[in-house]
Amino acid sequence: MKSSRNPSGGLRPLPLKALTALILVCAGWFAAHAQVPPQPRREQLLNGLRILLVGRPGDRNVLIKLRVHSGAAFDLAGKEGLTATLADAMFDQQTRDYVTEELGGRIEVTTTYDALDITLAGRATDFERLLELARNAVTNPQLTPEVVERVRAARLKSLRDAQASTAEQADRAVAARLFGTYPYGRTTAGTPESVARFERSDFILMRERFLNPDNTTLVIVGGVEPRGVMRTLRESFGGWRKSDRAVPATFRLPDPPDERTLVVGRDGAQGVELRLAIRGLARTDRDMPAAQLVAALVRERWLAALPELRDRAAFARHEAYRENGIFRMGATLATPAEAAKALEAARAVLQNLSTNTPTAAELENAKRATSFGQGASNDETFATAWLDEHTYKSTAATAAELARAASAVTPAEAQRVAARLFLHTPVATVALGDAAQLRTELARAGAVEVFGEAAAKPAQTPAPTPTPGKQQPALQLKRP
Repeated sequence: MKSSRNPSGGLRPLPLKALTALILVCAGWFAAHAQVPPQPRREQLLNGLRILLVGRPGDRNVLIKLRVHSGAAFDLAGKEGLTATLADAMFDQQTRDYVTEELGGRIEVTTTYDALDITLAGRATDFERLLELARNAVTNPQLTPEVVERVRAARLKSLRDAQASTAEQADRAVAARLFGTYPYGRTTAGTPESVARFERSDFILMRERFLNPDNTTLVIVGGVEPRGVMRTLRESFGGWRKSDRAVPATFRLPDPPDERTLVVGRDGAQGVELRLAIRGLARTDRDMPAAQLVAALVRERWLAALPELRDRAAFARHEAYRENGIFRMGATLATPAEAAKALEAARAVLQNLSTNTPTAAELENAKRATSFGQGASNDETFATAWLDEHTYKSTAATAAELARAASAVTPAEAQRVAARLFLHTPVATVALGDAAQLRTELARAGAVEVFGEAAAKPAQTPAPTPTPGKQQPALQLKRP
């Protein structure tokens, strides 16, 4: 038998043909295991409804996702949670049980600031039933007085029963401090006070303004035959009336936030929730991917400055929406003294990063720590990406494109974006805990305002007229 080793004792190199065959085998394996995003068939009905269709006649399952490209940002003033409650009215419990128990499928309705999403998934043989449910939800939601009262009462009860954690209260408080009555300063779910103000006419107004075919995109993926589906869609959705005019997503930005640290007292509080917030960048801003990396850099530098924060649930994140965004830092601290120390360290980190370039190693760590929703490649993620493209009117706003843009960010670009975010920018700061102790400790780090304190003191002389908008964000806070 001939030896496979060469005279020097090493292994013989593979012949060129064998090496080429091995490469082809490996390439075929990777191709078989890597799911390439399908290209949907793109159609539009005469009423403006956009349709994205991927038909796979042999597939046993089907996915239907329908997105209304207006979300909670359009809730009426003082009535936050209106869009989410309108979504509640789209399917009653009997319909939900029918889909999950009898059809063995899945039904979800979610509301964000930017959109309202309806998802129905199940067997391909049940496609027409699922499509009919999706169609009725948007073209003819039941808004009778009885239905409106039922969904309003159900949401009101759920909000009262679900006690918001101190961390959630801090997130809401700093958003209100930063944005005031601007949509991103409100909650998408609403509050007991706002839901109690809902009237049936509010829901009818929202339906007429936003539940229109030219403000909606429909995605269908799975075991359907494309030609037959398009015929069905024209019959089902063709009579859906187009809106007279689109409601633009433009809102007047609030005045800069009060930069005093707002102390919100919590009787018997054992710890402190600290939050800092700055206005961020929109989803379509070219610097948004870099802003996500900057958030990761800020967190690591904050932890390096105060290693004890690693045990204090410290975070820094940038949340981007259609119009702009919010950069938020926060931590759960043990004592007011620790909160004051963390606040000073946070401010120093923001100042330093806005004037000094991060190292290449820091930036690489930030890239590894940052996620743009990239996970398993499946029909759901593909459908969401296509819908995002329509919502934000840009392919650059999809998770895959944002991830690619982030990978190309350089240290100099990260520093430039940090300067854009933090340099000479007003910061909203909120601390929840024992008011008396927090006021004493945080006063060493700057001016402090105690929520509700001024209103509790009797006025000896007429109060001066406040500067319009100056105190408005603080007044948006509600005691639970």
